[in-house]
Amino acid sequence: MRLENPFKKVERLKRVTNVPKTGQGERVPPGQFLTDRFPVLTYGPTPHYDSLDQWDLRVFGLVGEEKTFSWADLMAMPTQTQTVDIHCVTRWSKLDTTWTGIPWREFLRHIDVRPEATHVLVHCEHGYTTNIGLDVLDDDDTMLAYLYEGKPLTPEHGYPMRLLVPKKYFWKSAKWIRGFEFMAGDRPGFWERYGYHMEGDPWKEERFG
Repeated sequence: MRLENPFKKVERLKRVTNVPKTGQGERVPPGQFLTDRFPVLTYGPTPHYDSLDQWDLRVFGLVGEEKTFSWADLMAMPTQTQTVDIHCVTRWSKLDTTWTGIPWREFLRHIDVRPEATHVLVHCEHGYTTNIGLDVLDDDDTMLAYLYEGKPLTPEHGYPMRLLVPKKYFWKSAKWIRGFEFMAGDRPGFWERYGYHMEGDPWKEERFG
């Protein structure tokens, strides 16, 4: 499959969102604009599920034991609700978004991560991936989110579950997660292979590598 230039895709989507320009504040990274909307930015088809009975989340790579978690397994774990700001690489920012999910640190309690692991490659539906350092995930505000503003995620925003990493550009908060591959060293994911930055820090404007 031939992919279009990701830089062109970003520019087109930025125009479609019609984000109003606003003054920069302490909560808005450089080059960003505030919006009250929640734009949908997706490469590829949107998955739909009739039932979550067959849905699962796989953990593999540098772990003591590979595991597969069912939806029921995850729903039995402690959850938290938090309000955070999110920032998209296409230059929109949305403040005070509220999410409920399983804190990453809580999820990690169920996994025996080997000491040489430094990064995770997040695997999602339709082959999408993105890379994140374990040091980035080890924070109070990272989670496996399944509710947005008190309601289940819509299909367009990642139902049934997405990763939430608010300190990074929002493509790192991967939608439709299905697996975490623990790795020694970093490896580019889908958009990182097509020019996006390996880290994606909005405060440093790490949009493209």
